[in-house]
Amino acid sequence: METTSDMHSLAAARETVIVKTSIIGIVTNVLLASFKAVVGLLANSIAIILDGVNNLSDALSSLITIIGAKLAGKQPDKEHPLGHGRIEYLSAMLVSAIVLYAGIIALIQSFKKILHPQEVNYSALTLTVLVVAIVVKIILGRYVKKQGKQVHSGALVASGSDASFDAILSASVLACAVLYLCCGILLEAYVGAIISLFIIKAGHDMLQETLDDILGHRPDASLVKQVTQIIQAEPGVHGVYDLLINNYGPNKNYASLHLELDDTLTVAEVDKLTRKIENDVFRQTGIILTGVGVYAFNTSDAEAAQMRNQVQKIVLSHDWALQMHGFYLDTAQKKLQFDVVLSFDVEHKEAIKTLTQEVQAAFPDYAIHITPDIDIAD
Repeated sequence: METTSDMHSLAAARETVIVKTSIIGIVTNVLLASFKAVVGLLANSIAIILDGVNNLSDALSSLITIIGAKLAGKQPDKEHPLGHGRIEYLSAMLVSAIVLYAGIIALIQSFKKILHPQEVNYSALTLTVLVVAIVVKIILGRYVKKQGKQVHSGALVASGSDASFDAILSASVLACAVLYLCCGILLEAYVGAIISLFIIKAGHDMLQETLDDILGHRPDASLVKQVTQIIQAEPGVHGVYDLLINNYGPNKNYASLHLELDDTLTVAEVDKLTRKIENDVFRQTGIILTGVGVYAFNTSDAEAAQMRNQVQKIVLSHDWALQMHGFYLDTAQKKLQFDVVLSFDVEHKEAIKTLTQEVQAAFPDYAIHITPDIDIAD
């Protein structure tokens, strides 16, 4: 497993990439905003001015991203033993709010122009600035998004997506200018309104995604599958269940799970196996397993295997019972226990009552204990 020093080095390298990329974004957007502001005022074009305002909000977003990365990179302390990584989500949420606010203001100004239209004065300089802006934004968007994906920065990915989208908005403004010069049709206030709506939607989507990260959401199915496959490749592991992944910032995932192992294994053998699994999972996915629980699997009791199949048939006859695991039969004590993953569509208390009654009816001589599990991962 990587050492603490290695993890700190990776975090420092990640922060450097975020800061460098964000500075490039700030400089580029400030220059574009300045040029568009001048050209927009000269041409009396609300669409170009709003396009420049959008660039200025992008620059502010990049600045907030830098601040968020710096704060998130602080070392863990007594009050925050798992670090400060989630601060990045707060910065991403603030970026989203800025984009949303810019879109609303732009929409208001566009409606004013629709109600009170004014003549515009497009020139060769106007067209040149717009063309350059489109090309620059396309390049910037791809670069920032690529860097964001490499270092798993939601704020950078959001900024990159926004930059790519800005290129489309600038292209619509350019089309509006060309249409006016060629046909005399003035649509720039309406184009400004459309741009505003797209900005508002982008801000809303970014805000929703960030809120999901803060609230906690279902883990990525491909990641769950990868972790499960790594563990099930170990001899003696009959199943992997109850995988819960908690995120404390980009690249900071902590997880717990249950393994179903032979009931004949010694504590020393279980300890050796779980340590190997923890190391393999971290090395291949970066996820730190903080807790590994164990379900005993009946290996030499033919009666237990038969009863397991019967109980599973009873449980899975209900659509709301998604999975049964952790089955263990104690024939000496006459105890039968298992876990069942229940759908969100059923009241868990009533579901467990129903299953207990049905299993008890099939095996009246046994004490039945059923543990309900939440459908937390695919």
